[in-house]
Amino acid sequence: MAAATLGAAASATGVLPAHAEPQAVAPGELDYQRLTLRGYNRRFVAQPKRIHIPSGTGELQEAVARSVRDDLRIAIRSGGHCFDDFVDSADTRSLIDLQRLNTVGWDDQYKAFSVGAGADLDSVYRGLSRWGVTIPGGICRAVGVGGHISGGGYGPLSRQYGLVADHLYGVEIVTVDARGESSLIVATKDGPHRDLWWANTGGGGGNFGVVSRFLLRSPDSDGTDPALALPRRPDGVLVGRLLLPMPVVTEESFVRFLGNYLDFHSRYREPANRFAGLYARLIFRPLIEGFADLLIFSYGEPRDAQSQLDEFLATVTDGVTPAPVLLPPTRLSYADSIEQYYAAPTNPARVKIKAAMLRQPYSPEQLRILYRALVGLTVNGESFVEFSPFGGAINATAPDATAMPARDSFMKMLIHATWRDPSDDDRFISWARTTYGSIYADTGAAPVPDDRNGGSYINYPDPDLADPVWNTSTAPWHALYYGDNYTRLQRIKAESDPKNIFRHRLSVEPR
Repeated sequence: MAAATLGAAASATGVLPAHAEPQAVAPGELDYQRLTLRGYNRRFVAQPKRIHIPSGTGELQEAVARSVRDDLRIAIRSGGHCFDDFVDSADTRSLIDLQRLNTVGWDDQYKAFSVGAGADLDSVYRGLSRWGVTIPGGICRAVGVGGHISGGGYGPLSRQYGLVADHLYGVEIVTVDARGESSLIVATKDGPHRDLWWANTGGGGGNFGVVSRFLLRSPDSDGTDPALALPRRPDGVLVGRLLLPMPVVTEESFVRFLGNYLDFHSRYREPANRFAGLYARLIFRPLIEGFADLLIFSYGEPRDAQSQLDEFLATVTDGVTPAPVLLPPTRLSYADSIEQYYAAPTNPARVKIKAAMLRQPYSPEQLRILYRALVGLTVNGESFVEFSPFGGAINATAPDATAMPARDSFMKMLIHATWRDPSDDDRFISWARTTYGSIYADTGAAPVPDDRNGGSYINYPDPDLADPVWNTSTAPWHALYYGDNYTRLQRIKAESDPKNIFRHRLSVEPR
């Protein structure tokens, strides 16, 4: 069995060679502070007793075993982009950092691409380019695949090719049994431990064990040719940008602009719709100094990409005054288009997020609530409200085919409050909660699944949804993230993690 890999020398499993003892960093040692500060959200910084940095599956298994023997609460870090304290918790006593499990290669045994759970998306895109393929992954290049894929994973190509989890053939994962013994398991879609494979197609990171690597292969491929095992990367991308200066936008124009945008994507939500190759991410920053920033990727042949971009822009700007500013679109290679994706923040801030999936566009009153919230946030422009298109090929898969059930939504909304000074915590957290609660006032301050709302997305975790103070509906938190899939996830949790070793504030509860 051979494996082609990029980066450091790798074993046939596509990960670095194992050693008997994983490196462990203790408080006061070199690199301890740097490793504790890898997280995205400075509201939370863990102070574990040990930080393990395994360089292979053997070391990873030993790190888990030692942590269990010493009764240390385990947390797992891939890229460090969890929005809440699931990793950076005061309860974390053993932090397992997967950054060295980062190789990308082809596994002949499983006829699938092997991607280490510590790899970031930028490394994956560039690693897969050797074979001319890609994945429909996220637009933030520094995000680690460990959490991204386990929660579903989506990005600019998802309306054409579905979620990243739709291309997950298997996982290699360390689990802990009822005796406290760790095991290394390969769970595949058509082989042993199929339930454990399914749980990792959207069941969320840190729930069932520690994934060491993902095996990626599209459902329509048998893996005989690596160049056909995943979606072919686009030949070129037309990248456009539209800016709307918020300080001069009236409430009516805001409602018209965002309403046009949502209505367009609601119309073109079906699989294989003629705009499936167009992805337009919209961000609003505070009114006092910000812009509405619409970043557009139009895939396909140059003439088709341009005509679709033109039609889309004409639709979303119709009736909007003053007219938005359109920057000249640029035709780029796929590799160069990735440079337009977002890099990791150089100076992480304090963050509070609230998210929702939309099955229908917001009402005019909900749009007005959002406008007034942006007007009211009279501070720095780091905070934002974001809309990212769903639908298309994502909606071609049945809700129970993977653990990620959001297969009838067309849009994801994210409120991202961002600030620097700890003394501002209450003000910004209150702004996020009040805005969200007002938008969803009719459904108990939460996007309870119904004909208009599609719940939320576990990769954007919000413990408020498990708190009756902030979620005043009768819907439990897991109904918003997992829908009808939760009962099966509970059963798999009880089987794969009977001692509930892998847990956090929104972890699956054993049945």
